Amino acid sequence: MQFAVVGNPIAHSLSPILHNSAFQTLKIPAFYGRYLLENHQSFYHLRSLHLKGANITIPHKENAFNSCDEVFGIAKEIGAVNTVVFRENKILGYNTDALGFYLCIQEFSPKNALIIGAGGSAKAVAQILKDKNISTTIINRSKERFKDFQGFNCATFDDFHPTNPYDIVINATPAGLTNQLLPLDKEKLMPILQKSQCAFDLIYGIKTPFLTLAESLKLRAFDGKQMLINQAILAFEIFMESQNIAFDKEILHTCMQDAL
Repeated sequence: MQFAVVGNPIAHSLSPILHNSAFQTLKIPAFYGRYLLENHQSFYHLRSLHLKGANITIPHKENAFNSCDEVFGIAKEIGAVNTVVFRENKILGYNTDALGFYLCIQEFSPKNALIIGAGGSAKAVAQILKDKNISTTIINRSKERFKDFQGFNCATFDDFHPTNPYDIVINATPAGLTNQLLPLDKEKLMPILQKSQCAFDLIYGIKTPFLTLAESLKLRAFDGKQMLINQAILAFEIFMESQNIAFDKEILHTCMQDAL
């Protein structure tokens, strides 16, 4: 059985380490790789790879949602899919990002949150926060994506003038992934962070300028590593259920936690 993580860029992804560790430990005959889907390529190209399932990352999560024959769970509300199953010429879509993120922050019991960015990952985070009754504000460079955030406080970078502190500030942009950019001008970001308790960057595996700044201000700062592990565990369960394969969930949790 073949599985993969699909995105652009994709070389940095640690998902293969997590899933292949689980396959090996659980003695399941399967392999998980990486696939670079160019931005101009059709999502349906993935059918030709003969995969049983895939995880979808930047920038294809919304495209995946629109390409699925059926979408389940919170993915319907988010409008973004990060996990797909290929079954009988159908593409089935799910979202494990949302719950994967919430499991990272639930112990902090935040009352309000600020999300920087308005892409597919931001929608997953915003929706789960809304479901958990956490007041959430989204800021983005432009207004065009705000149509996907009905019911949230939204503002462009230029129009954003916060009056209240935020318990948690979340970077949901690619800033810092392949460059040294902050998701928001330092002059605006620093006073926001100074009044906050926690900073979370969805990017993982590198110390982004966002996290570096947060740590310099003595905030609790977290990258997306644990979110990656959480969503991978949830996705693995979906993959195996689709193949009617039983496994020990405690072993799955342990081996994925120890893999990175």
